[in-house]
Amino acid sequence: MMQEQNQTVQELLSFIDHAPSPYHVVAQAKEMLEAAGFTKLSEKTGWELERGKSYYVSRQGSAVIAFRIPQNPQKGFHLVASHSDSPVFKVKSNPEMTQGKLYTKLNVEKYGGMILSTWFDRPLSIAGKVYLNENGSIVKKLVNFDRDLLVIPSLAIHMNRDANNGMKFSVQKDLCPLLSTSADNEAFMKLLEQEVGTARENILGYDLNLYIRQKGTQVGIDGDMIVSSRLDDQECAFGSLKAIIESEPQDYISVCAVFDNEEVGSMSPQGADSDFLRDTVKRIVYSFGGTETTYMEAMANSFMISADNAHAVHPNSPEKADPTNRPAMNAGIVIKYSAAQKYTTSAYTGSVMKQLCREADVPCQIFHNHSDSMGGGTLGKYSATHMSVATVDIGLAQLAMHSAVETAGTKDIGYLVKVLQYFYGL
Repeated sequence: MMQEQNQTVQELLSFIDHAPSPYHVVAQAKEMLEAAGFTKLSEKTGWELERGKSYYVSRQGSAVIAFRIPQNPQKGFHLVASHSDSPVFKVKSNPEMTQGKLYTKLNVEKYGGMILSTWFDRPLSIAGKVYLNENGSIVKKLVNFDRDLLVIPSLAIHMNRDANNGMKFSVQKDLCPLLSTSADNEAFMKLLEQEVGTARENILGYDLNLYIRQKGTQVGIDGDMIVSSRLDDQECAFGSLKAIIESEPQDYISVCAVFDNEEVGSMSPQGADSDFLRDTVKRIVYSFGGTETTYMEAMANSFMISADNAHAVHPNSPEKADPTNRPAMNAGIVIKYSAAQKYTTSAYTGSVMKQLCREADVPCQIFHNHSDSMGGGTLGKYSATHMSVATVDIGLAQLAMHSAVETAGTKDIGYLVKVLQYFYGL
């Protein structure tokens, strides 16, 4: 069991290391799925699906839905949703900013609810996608500079004696990453030209983000903690992909959905608050001769797990957690409740999840926000506006959520894979 757990942790860390942007998350997912025999589909063409086969479809290069059809589906769908994006800095258009003759910086903007202070004084690089003109056609290319390229330097304490008394940062002023110690208004575009292998006039647009160069690792006396960037939510994305690949559906059609843009509200064509999942499910139903009524009946017989990480009790600020519901790392699946419907878990869907964990021999625990603190929402509530399906919100307990580097428990990724394998195997 310990050897299997360590292998899963190493697979997770490798996945994160190769996925510095949402586009790379989906590229990794496609690689995993195709190696497991999943067939690629396109939203632009008709689908001819077969029982006993597995498929996937992607949207905008940063969201993917994989599904497996049993030989004799009897009920509805078993769905799991996660997301590919994390809080990062995005590179603006015309990004070079010079400071006299001394420096070249990049103009960036924040994406999602970042802990800004955690990005200072770390080696950074850039990854994402670029659109190119190739002989009159628009072509997408994945980009990862994959080297220590930038840094956001702190202001020395000698110049700011209040540095340890709490700081309010301006992204525009304080968090521009340093690219060079010489001034060059074309420095970044020259680098991008070299990276994509074409002249500047052929670069039509890009979606690029900074990322932390520090590789994920295990820490603790017994190596019982994972320290890595982007655990929220690549941990659940990886876990759900691994589970659908390593399971065999019986009565339900298995679906694994990895959305983009959760960190900024999910309201995009590739986000959970879109028609992507609903239309994919409908196309599956229709491909086997179903009707709108068949689809509605399938939804009434379906269940969704919205998987997005949860807060563990903090060792230095335990008072921030709810007094009676106190999730811990390495203590199993966290079922998340919210009276304000930030999470979709109901008494019924929470009970179903507890039963799934019990039958899969996986521990579970409960999360409520502290009553004086308003928590964030997640994927389930957005998907529920498009699909009427019973949904539970879960996650894995972690510390430092939305930090540049986060902490989670080594046992929990194994628990997630195990319970999702059981769920997908029904």
